[in-house]
Amino acid sequence: MHQQSDMHFMKEALELGRYALGRSSPNPSVGAVVVDADGIAGRGWTQPVGSAHAEIVALQEAGDRARGATLYVTLEPCCHQGRTPPCVDAILQAGIARCVIAVEDPFPEVQGKGAQGLRAGGVSVEMGVCEREAAELHAGFFTRVRTGRPLVRAKYAMTLDGRIATRTGESQWITGQAARRQAHVFRDQTDAVLVGTGTVRADNPTLTTRLPEEFTSDGGSHHPLRVVIDGRGSTSPDSNVYNPDLPGQTLAATTRATAPSWTSELAERGVEQVVCGEGPRVDLDDLLVELGARGCNEILIEGGSQLLGAFFDAGLVDRVAAFVAPVIIGGSAAPGPVGGRGYESMAEAQRLSDVRLTVLDEDVLLEGALASPRVREDVA
Repeated sequence: MHQQSDMHFMKEALELGRYALGRSSPNPSVGAVVVDADGIAGRGWTQPVGSAHAEIVALQEAGDRARGATLYVTLEPCCHQGRTPPCVDAILQAGIARCVIAVEDPFPEVQGKGAQGLRAGGVSVEMGVCEREAAELHAGFFTRVRTGRPLVRAKYAMTLDGRIATRTGESQWITGQAARRQAHVFRDQTDAVLVGTGTVRADNPTLTTRLPEEFTSDGGSHHPLRVVIDGRGSTSPDSNVYNPDLPGQTLAATTRATAPSWTSELAERGVEQVVCGEGPRVDLDDLLVELGARGCNEILIEGGSQLLGAFFDAGLVDRVAAFVAPVIIGGSAAPGPVGGRGYESMAEAQRLSDVRLTVLDEDVLLEGALASPRVREDVA
């Protein structure tokens, strides 16, 4: 009876949840909608950590209309005391009669207990509406809860013949304006963006988010944590990414092989550093655990072929976002997007699933998920 309307209102909640991506961590980016006989009475999405959860925002907007209404929420409501009181208690106090939940929360203190608490309080609970879409929305949070590390998305732009630059190193610009804007949307929705020394030297990026207001949530662009992976301390402290006047924060991931003089120069610029391994290469497992401990649900790799190759070789990539431009560079010396060891046979090669194509003017964005042996082992 409720199937069509349930899907309609849950899709509204999913859209709201996307507003919180990159802004709610370590909490999940939940969306919630309160609906009574007259339609939507309240909307909400997760606020920055320590502030209200999506359900609370939606209930407050609904006010008295919440009594006897239906609450649509993209993730099972919490039932434990964290930085904020349990959402289950607020839902019961508001007089919600029915709660439609997209997907169960895998966090051990919630898992199934939130729905159970609602039912015990007399609320009719239905689970699984738009479950697949909600699992994708909350994939970063799920990955961190299950593995202790954030979801890793590899992003790159390449030509139709698989090059990321000419043989002389020129790469600006392979894609057009619409594709480059979407790349900034990815930054806006992630917790940290990672680059290696090659990218810092070649492009001298700032790694800030630059988007028109219509492409951002309330409060303007979100600037993710900038992470420079430099195991030897070889990047110049004068690089743009270390500029203390940039919005947001920069973290240098290095090793014990780095000279103290380099670490001191970065410290003078207010750049935080984390040691990941003896060196000379940064231990990527240690780095991901560190980022997970900092509450990062999802990170974006924007490095060159060496850094991407290292993550792929280690089986640490969960998703791929590849921008493909209708341009042909040619030349055997022109680099491809993924370096490293690679695979010796097609049977070993990693194939994407759940592939989605988006046309961005003349360019194409190809997105998909992959499950490497390392990721499956972590989840298990």
